[in-house]
Amino acid sequence: MPSTLTPPELERRNEEVRDNDIGNGRRPPKPPREKRTGGNGDGDNWNNRPQGSRGPRERISQVRMGMFFGIFAVAMVFIAIASAFFVAKTSYHVDAYSRVINSWLAIKLPSILWLNTAALVLSSLTAEFARRSMFREGDLMEEWLGLGRPTSRRATIWLSITLVLGLAFLGGQVIAWLQLNAQLHFPGPSAHYFYLITMAHALHLLVGVGALATAIVYLVRSRVLLTRQIIVDATVWYWHAMGILWIALFALLEFCQ
Repeated sequence: MPSTLTPPELERRNEEVRDNDIGNGRRPPKPPREKRTGGNGDGDNWNNRPQGSRGPRERISQVRMGMFFGIFAVAMVFIAIASAFFVAKTSYHVDAYSRVINSWLAIKLPSILWLNTAALVLSSLTAEFARRSMFREGDLMEEWLGLGRPTSRRATIWLSITLVLGLAFLGGQVIAWLQLNAQLHFPGPSAHYFYLITMAHALHLLVGVGALATAIVYLVRSRVLLTRQIIVDATVWYWHAMGILWIALFALLEFCQ
C-alpha cells in the first residue's frame, strides 16, 4: 500500500527538493535557510548586527540618555537641600518659659539676582541656537561635500556668547554674596541656606562653563562632525538643566521664605 503524505510533510519534502536543487534547468538554486539574508546582503541579518555598529542618531541618543541620568542625580541633591530648607524653616523649640521659639528670619534677597536670572535665561537661548545650528541640514550638506564648516562657525559664535553670559552670571552671584554679607550682622538659618543653595548651584554651573569651553575647543579643532555634534548637544542639554534648576531655586528663595 503506498504511503500517504500529509500536507505538512508534503510541504517539508518540497522545501527539501528546492533547497537541494542545483539548478538543472528547473528552478534557480537557493541558499540554505541559515544563509538567506532577506535582502541585506553579506549573509548578515540586520536585526542581529554586531552590538557596536550604531549609527549617529543612536550614539547621540545614548549620550543624551546618560546625560539625563546625570542631571536626575543632580536634581536629587537639590531636592534634598530644598527639603532640609523647609524643615529648618518650620522647626522650633520651647524655652524654659514655655514659649515657642523659631529662629528662622527671612532675608531680603539682593536685587542683582534678578539680573543674574535674566542673563542665565538669555544664555540658555544662545546655547539652544548653537545646538540647533549643529543639525541644520543645509549646513551639514556643505560640510559633507567639503565646502567648509558652517555648522561649527555658527555654533562657536553662539557658544562663545553663552560662555560670556555664564561667566557674567557667576560674577553676579559673587556680588550678591558680598551684598548679603554686608547687610547681615548676624546671619541666621535662612542666610545659611541662601549661601548653601546658591553656592551649590554655582559649582554645578561652573562645570557647565568648563563644558562650554571644551565644546568650543572641539568645534575649532576636531575634524569629526559626529564628535562635535555629540559634545555640543550634551553640553547644551546640561546648560538648559542648570538654567531650569536655578529658576526653581530662585523661586524657592524669593517666595518660600
